[in-house]
Amino acid sequence: MLLQRLKEYADTRMDLPPQLYSETVVRYIIELDATGKPLGMIDTADPANPKTKRGQRYAMPQVQRANVIRPLLLADKADYTLGIGGEDAKPDRVAACHADYRDILDRCAAATNEPDLRAIQQFYADGGAALLTLPADFDSGAWITFRVDGLFPTALVSVQAFWAAEHDLAAKGAQTMQCIVCGHERPVLSRLQGKVKGVPGGQMSGTSIISANSTAFESYGLEASLIAPTCADCGERFTKAVNELLSNEQHRIIIGGAAFLFWTREDVPFDFGTALNKPEAAQVKALIDSMRTGKHMPIDDTAFYATSLSGSGARVVVRDWIDTTVGDAKNSLGRWFQLQAITDDRGQLANPLGIYALAGATVREMKDLPTTTPRALLHAALTGTPLPMSLLYQAVRRSRAEQGVTRQRAALIKLVLLSHEPSSKEATMIDLDQNHPDPAYHCGRLLAVLADIQEAAIGKAAIVDRFYGTASSAPASVFGRLLRGAQPHIAKLERDRRNVAVALQRRLEGVMSSLESFPKILTLEQQGLFALGFYHQRAYDRAQMYANAARKQAAATASTDTTNTGELFPNDEAE
Repeated sequence: MLLQRLKEYADTRMDLPPQLYSETVVRYIIELDATGKPLGMIDTADPANPKTKRGQRYAMPQVQRANVIRPLLLADKADYTLGIGGEDAKPDRVAACHADYRDILDRCAAATNEPDLRAIQQFYADGGAALLTLPADFDSGAWITFRVDGLFPTALVSVQAFWAAEHDLAAKGAQTMQCIVCGHERPVLSRLQGKVKGVPGGQMSGTSIISANSTAFESYGLEASLIAPTCADCGERFTKAVNELLSNEQHRIIIGGAAFLFWTREDVPFDFGTALNKPEAAQVKALIDSMRTGKHMPIDDTAFYATSLSGSGARVVVRDWIDTTVGDAKNSLGRWFQLQAITDDRGQLANPLGIYALAGATVREMKDLPTTTPRALLHAALTGTPLPMSLLYQAVRRSRAEQGVTRQRAALIKLVLLSHEPSSKEATMIDLDQNHPDPAYHCGRLLAVLADIQEAAIGKAAIVDRFYGTASSAPASVFGRLLRGAQPHIAKLERDRRNVAVALQRRLEGVMSSLESFPKILTLEQQGLFALGFYHQRAYDRAQMYANAARKQAAATASTDTTNTGELFPNDEAE
């Protein structure tokens, strides 16, 4: 199914290059005139530009060759094109590579009778590489091609036809089987002719979607790519489709050692890439409103596909596959953002979070992120399925390790917990819930209030650093001591800052009224609720602090304005 949908994408959504051609980074262009006289060698690399630091991209002949000697027509590395190898190259192999390169050039020139190819033949007859002045930093591993009188011979239709015929499977006596993609009986590939470039964890030279390089992967005596027989046309097209999707930021997210690709059968005016990776508040609001109203749009019936790929040596590993519709995917995304909605420390609804931010909340550094975490997040975002409780465990563990709860981690905890609840609870737990039924939530609130008391009294909240881990897992063992320790701080505040003491005492009593007793042990879900209670209380308290400061500032400004007007009753209207 995946390969069929990729070929379909290539057929309907891509401007395909000629058969067995693909975009290749070409660094050096040997310029010749019509007689084969060299005019110089151009280095197309631009170190200042990340996209062209290794050279410019051109459509050139390509075919998979593994470790065998197999020249690429008119566009290859220095050992094939010029007979120049790297420092570790074996002279005999370099000579064989160059000889085969010259052989296919001669056969192409004889078959097409193109003057440009005759010019290249004359270049070699006159001395070849000896006629060129190579740059001091010449890279023998970079691709080299020819341009004759300002035109690339590889762009000639006759040359393209020759290259396709050179790899005709029927002419080479390939085995005929039913292609698993198109379903037709055709000669099939023993090895795919192209490689997928850019899959995390794969080889730099590229990876194959279908490959069996040991008996452990073989079945029914079929080897290499014959384990999933594919005709040349289908194999080339689905490989080019993967490369196209990997190169387009609107269709891929690379995170945690995997590439996540997503596309639609037809072009639709909705950017899933931005929604998943860098969601915007207006876009998210429109998604949620659309989900609530249930309004059906014509694009909603369009097929939507997504897959997760990673590399294992020379092979692509398909880790997930999603086949749904644009409408269902948008609805799932809308619910996804609604479930993660949470306020910030100013009492405002925080900006929505993408896959990267949520996944990063589970690890200390992004380099430690396992492939399974973003894959689970992406799958749930696009399908609406509950998130695995393992993500809750990772978020709770990081909260205990860091002795606190970040907004990203609180949003993830809320997302995991509510994804297992009925849809009626989608709009809950956005901010402080003083009537929450679980004591674990109020235990988290209590630790936040005790931290505020200590901070107000002595300028720092050391109890969070010392006791968050224990309080969030075994509240009964620690809160009695923490409450006793808070009394001297309250007494100090009553002496020095009575208004603050009264406010904090009232806040403490409010939380305690929601707790009949302290639980001995908290389950994983309750530890998540503890973290949310802690975050909500601290966010609420800070929002109140900012609001009070704003009111005082406004009052001070109003007082200053009143003084400056010289009026006794500035708010009264003149009679």
